[in-house]
Amino acid sequence: MKIYDYCATEIAKMIKEKKLTSSEVVEELSERIDRVDDKIGAYVSLNKDSALEFAKELDEKEPNSKLYGVPVALKDNIVSYKEKTTAASKILKDYVGTYDATVVKRMKKAGVIPFGKANMDEFAMGSSTENSSVKNVSNPFDLERIPGGSSGGSAAMVAAKEAYIALGSDTGGSVRQPASLCGVVGLKPTYGRVSRYGLMAFGSSLDQIGVLARNTEDIAGLLEIIAGYDELDPTTSDIPVPEYTKLLDKELKDLVIGLPKEYYTKTLDKDVLDSINTAIEQLKKEGVKFKEISLPHTKYAISTYYIISSAEAASNLARYDGVRYCDRKSNESVEDMYVKTRTQGFGKEVKRRIMIGNYVLCSGFYDAYYKKASQIRRLIKEDFEKAFKEVDLILTPTSPVTATKKGEKISDPLTMYLSDIYTVCVSMAGLPSISVPTGMKNGLPVGMQLIGDYFKEDLILNVSNVYEKIRGQIEYPEMEEK
Repeated sequence: MKIYDYCATEIAKMIKEKKLTSSEVVEELSERIDRVDDKIGAYVSLNKDSALEFAKELDEKEPNSKLYGVPVALKDNIVSYKEKTTAASKILKDYVGTYDATVVKRMKKAGVIPFGKANMDEFAMGSSTENSSVKNVSNPFDLERIPGGSSGGSAAMVAAKEAYIALGSDTGGSVRQPASLCGVVGLKPTYGRVSRYGLMAFGSSLDQIGVLARNTEDIAGLLEIIAGYDELDPTTSDIPVPEYTKLLDKELKDLVIGLPKEYYTKTLDKDVLDSINTAIEQLKKEGVKFKEISLPHTKYAISTYYIISSAEAASNLARYDGVRYCDRKSNESVEDMYVKTRTQGFGKEVKRRIMIGNYVLCSGFYDAYYKKASQIRRLIKEDFEKAFKEVDLILTPTSPVTATKKGEKISDPLTMYLSDIYTVCVSMAGLPSISVPTGMKNGLPVGMQLIGDYFKEDLILNVSNVYEKIRGQIEYPEMEEK
């Protein structure tokens, strides 16, 4: 096996046992990226020199964490000191971080190496990574298909073995949906479990940094490092962070999992449904009980989510005006500077959402749209609260379809938005959830979503890990000529 074939925890173990050095891992992974990424387009920048320098420092010290010496990629909206962070947008094409995001600080302290920035939909707005201003990303299982989005680069690089683990951001499904389409595991923690300090804001009440990897154990290991209270982010919780890696193998006997009837409809692709049903039958053999439940306000989820997220996006992106951060396009007047900078700097999807956001927030429409959406959001949250009085977890598909062809939906925003139908409710409720591969259909991955109650990451990681052992290994594309 090559170094990049191993999982992150195996690499960390070999480093601890002095069978391997961090420098060797960075070098070989860099070579892998050089050979493969022209096909995938997953990276927008690669800090090989600084990563190698940090790796050499780690080689001189004793390991102090479960992922010591392992390189981890960052989505291009997570700020790191002296490294480019552009959110895959022209407006920030020359921005270099002046500080480290909290997750990056915690990784460095634990001897985890921040390594490269992952391609994404501009400012995390999209479901296919076709809205990147840099380049498109290809799905490693079929280069003519999308990897999902907005964390498509993070998902694709993990599936193509260009990264062991990658951080993404999830606002309405942007970690879980690409994880499903690329056949990797993707976790969105409870809102407030992981600090957002240093994450470029899209929808502040929805955004959460998540983790993508080829197995659950790697995700649990990194979550232990990055989770927890942060005084720089007042939305974080001070609930203690468990040792997730020690809770992965608990028996599932008598666990009750809910199947919401609103998620299993005729709009769900038959291949996806068949794969999910197979997973359900496999879990039944482990003693898991299943119960039909109802989440009645699911039908309002997409419209509610896009009103709230667009409103918050319009507010958050107002700071990119040519005065600070970004590439100024005019000095003729303040108004001219604003207009030209934002017109030339933002892509179509970002402009669309800013327009929607400002529309629903204006005085004549605020009550009819934003206020009403906020009320429905509360009802969606209450649906989940009622459900968790009856069941321990909820199981749904992650995406209604497998990966589609590039260009198939990009010209139809409403159809594209519907690809997040199974993930946005979880984000609006602030719950934790994970997408785990259930297998392959017609050569493309399918994923199921496990949703837990607040701060129940330990339980969803446990079920995901046990299920992985039942399901067996996913065969990832080699990507290189043999």
